[in-house]
Amino acid sequence: MLKKPKANLKKTTKYILIQLSYFAVLFLFSYQDSNAQKKIKVSKKLQITKINECSYIHISYLNLKNGASISCNGFIYINNNEAYVFDTPANDEATSDLINWLQKDIKVKIKGVIFNHFHKDCLEGMDVFKKNNIPCIASKKTANYMRLGQYNLPDQVFENNLNLTLGNKNIYNAYFGEAHTKDNIVSYFPEEQLIYGGCMIKSLKASKGNLSDANVAEWSKTVTMIKEAYPKIEIVIPGHGDFGNSDLLDYTISLFKIED
Repeated sequence: MLKKPKANLKKTTKYILIQLSYFAVLFLFSYQDSNAQKKIKVSKKLQITKINECSYIHISYLNLKNGASISCNGFIYINNNEAYVFDTPANDEATSDLINWLQKDIKVKIKGVIFNHFHKDCLEGMDVFKKNNIPCIASKKTANYMRLGQYNLPDQVFENNLNLTLGNKNIYNAYFGEAHTKDNIVSYFPEEQLIYGGCMIKSLKASKGNLSDANVAEWSKTVTMIKEAYPKIEIVIPGHGDFGNSDLLDYTISLFKIED
């Protein structure tokens, strides 16, 4: 009579251990997922997606003349209590929210904002950065288009390449050729194997989008050169839509590929 309860106790203990193991694994995967990609709602106008400890996407909305609004991505790179921003949010209110969040909540110094190209979804909030004495940086090509569009001019201008450092990390900004616009650049972060491509890079299943200033004939060739220059890329951030891996480069190349 004493052995039967002992057997039941062993079964009960085994069952509990299995359940505990299951929940431990479930918690671990849940923790890793939330830690790898954390959604932060800064305000009604601005959301942040945290990719890793250094890399963040800022998401805002551009209001179109037809009354519609479009979600726009920008990028933030943080290291050693300093940050660079890549493209402004698409309106002044969201830009103010971003600057306040970085300076007051994250408590980092913003060293500058770099523009991917000259369209509104990249530089609409430039005046807010200027009012906060944050350097605005653009390529010479982008600065020329900004002048034609009667925007204020950037504080710093580079030719085709600009190498930056943020603590012990490197940032390479480079012009590879015409695509979405004649001036679009790409920003590469080697320690993370990450590219911020802006509107030149399309999210999976996206349409060709705005082609008003595009060079469709060169688009695929330009992105092919980017892929060849950075063959180990793991994270690719487009100007609109979800980020992903190098499949976004392949999709963009195929979307604009012109058959011989």
